[in-house]
Amino acid sequence: MVHIYNQGMDYVQESIAAIVSIHPHIKQIKDLPAIYNSQASDQQIPILSGGGSGHEPAHFGYVGEGMLTTAISGPLFAPPKAADILEVIRFINRGRGVFVIVKNFEADLREFGQAIHTARAQGIPIKYVVSHDDISVETSNFQIRHRGVAGTILLHKILGEAARRGASLEELEQIGLSVSTSVATLGVATKPATLPWNQQPMFELPEGQISFGIGIHGEPGYRTVPFESSEVLANELINKLKMKLKWHDGDPFILLINNLGGSSTLEEQVFTNDVLEFLALDELKIVFTKTGHLITSLDMEGLSITLCRLQDKVWLDYLQAPTNAFAW
Repeated sequence: MVHIYNQGMDYVQESIAAIVSIHPHIKQIKDLPAIYNSQASDQQIPILSGGGSGHEPAHFGYVGEGMLTTAISGPLFAPPKAADILEVIRFINRGRGVFVIVKNFEADLREFGQAIHTARAQGIPIKYVVSHDDISVETSNFQIRHRGVAGTILLHKILGEAARRGASLEELEQIGLSVSTSVATLGVATKPATLPWNQQPMFELPEGQISFGIGIHGEPGYRTVPFESSEVLANELINKLKMKLKWHDGDPFILLINNLGGSSTLEEQVFTNDVLEFLALDELKIVFTKTGHLITSLDMEGLSITLCRLQDKVWLDYLQAPTNAFAW
């Protein structure tokens, strides 16, 4: 597997240089691996998110009006350092505080948590939400992993638009908690990711097999079985999501189909069709559907389903509101 990189170069900085060249409203925060929406109003609460690189278009692709105010990136599959996150918080704070969206991974919680603690000690009001939508299980004890995966993007859009419309820090916290507890995601891989400096796959997956419950940092899933068809795959994932979300006929849901990086658009569309057909059989009311590369794992071939119960009709308004975030 050949990866297109420049040997010895800072791929995060090169990515930022391209983004700010293409999108005039996006600027880099000087000397930091972070970008921000230069057109954001000083009257709204700024929203920060981020994490390791390798998940593109997340998180830089969601910076814009009605989404993130700023995003910060770390190295491949590793979060940015707490000191850099703190500098970003200081930069975007306009006196009314900052809202932070963090994915539920140990390293992310450590770095963002330390930055939040220090910012609060320095008098900056901070509220946050932890994205924990993954319902994959640990192979050792079969406990739900609760990692922050594709459902995080719903938090970016819903909270971003709520902030644009004037929501306070406390209101953003309430919305964030409500959304994060209403969403579940489960994904599969047909081919593992491969790191740029290592031509070996990050876990073993024999030809013709699929891995259920993989992670966005290249982690293996909890079960490997032979691939049968898109229909069988969609049916199994939906049944597991139903066990978690316990829906009833007519319940309104938001649907995301996420391409983990290397699957073709045709595969994505066939799978989406199967998912929609099965959800229709369950008489679910799908009020919003989005597909594509939302949060990836380098070149991993695979797909995930995210379902979010529409607890508040205004969430749909927020999702449908226009944004100039280039990846939405």
